[in-house]
Amino acid sequence: MTERGTQVSGTRENGPVPEDGFPSLPAVPEVPKFSQRFRAAYLTADLPCNIDHGIIGLMDPAHGPFVHQSWWWRSQASIHEKEKHFEPIEQGFRMSAHQPSANSAPYKLLGVYGQAITTTIDFILPNRRYEIIRAGENWFASLTTVTPTVENHCRIDVCAAWNVFINVPFLTAIAKFFGRRFVEQDQLTMIQQAEGLRYNPSLMLIDDADRPAKWYFELKQARLESQATGQPMRHPMDGPVTLHWRS
Repeated sequence: MTERGTQVSGTRENGPVPEDGFPSLPAVPEVPKFSQRFRAAYLTADLPCNIDHGIIGLMDPAHGPFVHQSWWWRSQASIHEKEKHFEPIEQGFRMSAHQPSANSAPYKLLGVYGQAITTTIDFILPNRRYEIIRAGENWFASLTTVTPTVENHCRIDVCAAWNVFINVPFLTAIAKFFGRRFVEQDQLTMIQQAEGLRYNPSLMLIDDADRPAKWYFELKQARLESQATGQPMRHPMDGPVTLHWRS
C-alpha cells in the first residue's frame, strides 16, 4: 500500500543513451498520479489465451454489463445506447474525455463533492491501457497491461492509484477485494473462450464496438512494417471517429 508519491505526468518509450553508446532499457510504464498523497493497489492474473486475444479484451467497450455483471457494477437491465469519440495518438488511440457511464456505481464515488466527472481512456502499443477519471481535485487512474508468458498464455496486470477517501481504514484492502473480483471475471471469460480460441478461428469483428480491436491489429501491422522498412509508422486513423454501441 502506498500513500505518498511523486506526481507523474506520463511515461516515456526510451531511456537516455549513456556515454558508452548503448541505449538503456525502456522505462517501466507507470500509472499516472496527480497529487502528492494517494493510495495504490496492484492485481495480476493469468489468461489462457494468446497475446492478441488478451489485448483486444482490454478494449472491448461493450462487455461491461455481460462479463462484469454484478450489483456493485452493472446489470443487463442498465444497457443503453452509447456514443463515444475517439482520436489518434502516437502509437495508439484515445477515447476522448467524456462523462462516464451513469450505470456504473463506482464512478459516482469521485463525484461525491458535486464536481462533474470525466474519464479518458488511452490504448498505446504494444499492450497498455490507461484510464484516468477526474472530478475536480479528485482522481482515479489505472494502467492495465497484457504480457505474453508462454505459448498461448499471457498475464494481465492492473495497477491503480487514487486520492479519494485515502484516510478511510482498510480502503486499499476493500478496493483490492472488488478489483480482484473484476479481474477474475475477465479471467473466467478467457478460460471459457479458450476451448474455441485454441483452434485459432477467424475473428468476427464488427463495427462499431469492435472497431478499437481492428485499430489494434492495424497499428500492430503498421509498427512491424515501420520497423522492417525504417519508414515512419503509418497510423490507421486519419482523424477523430465517433462510434456507437449498446452496453
